[in-house]
Amino acid sequence: MNPSTIPGENPFDLNDATAYRRWREEKLHAYPDTLDALVVEVADPGALTPAERGAILERVRKTNMAIYVSDVEESRDKAIIRGLGAQLGLRNLDHNMCADNDAISSLTVQEDALHRGYIPYSDRPIAWHTDGYYNRLDQQIHALLLHCVQPAAEGGANDLLDHEILYIRLRDMNPDYIAALSHPQAMTIPANIADGEEIRPARSGPVFMTRQDGRLHMRYTDRSRSIQWRDDPLTREAVKQLKTLLYADSPHHFQGVLQPGQGLISNNVLHTRTRFTNGTPERLLYRARYFDCIAGS
Repeated sequence: MNPSTIPGENPFDLNDATAYRRWREEKLHAYPDTLDALVVEVADPGALTPAERGAILERVRKTNMAIYVSDVEESRDKAIIRGLGAQLGLRNLDHNMCADNDAISSLTVQEDALHRGYIPYSDRPIAWHTDGYYNRLDQQIHALLLHCVQPAAEGGANDLLDHEILYIRLRDMNPDYIAALSHPQAMTIPANIADGEEIRPARSGPVFMTRQDGRLHMRYTDRSRSIQWRDDPLTREAVKQLKTLLYADSPHHFQGVLQPGQGLISNNVLHTRTRFTNGTPERLLYRARYFDCIAGS
């Protein structure tokens, strides 16, 4: 959701209570409480009609996410997801290490040397996170597309939570929690070292930050290992409350299992994945990560 358009106002400035209250009221007004409210039926995600695109953007503006349901089933053509991204203003793909050569990842169980040890390429559950939390701060992931080619035989559900809703809940509880989680050393991801070689250096940064365009961005992982939190009482308390909110039931938590031809469009909201059991054919989702936000959202 776009921040305040009133000049000089910043709802994410802890000293601007008026702008925050105005933004908060608009954000929570008529906020959806069912996954069905996020669904948009489209004929072809690679060639949206103006009405389909408008319906998607309407949902993304409100909740930072939308679910599309299309007639394109069991297609392994990656042009679908690339074309969908382009129609939403998404062009700057993250060429992360485990992605395919075209920068779009094939999320399926892969046990080769490159993918072994990375949970998205296994059948194990994935805890709450935003994508690319370990990236450099100038290469954060601001949009995420998932397209389902084949679901698992059992499991593989995603929980979804708008990071702006979590921000509101924490700030209403105690604005000092936001201050602690906005510290430049709040969350450190240790270096990724394999076979004695440093693949990625340690990276520190805030959990909540404001983009240059005024949007709220969140980087987070619920991992208990390979993460270091700033060692001070307020940060520890803020993280504890954040985790409590993530795992508490609320009308703003959504869960679903993508089926063939369906996909998630989001400004990198918080999400999970449950453990799954493969069938024949095996589970396959395409994932595209972008340095852009969804245009018009």
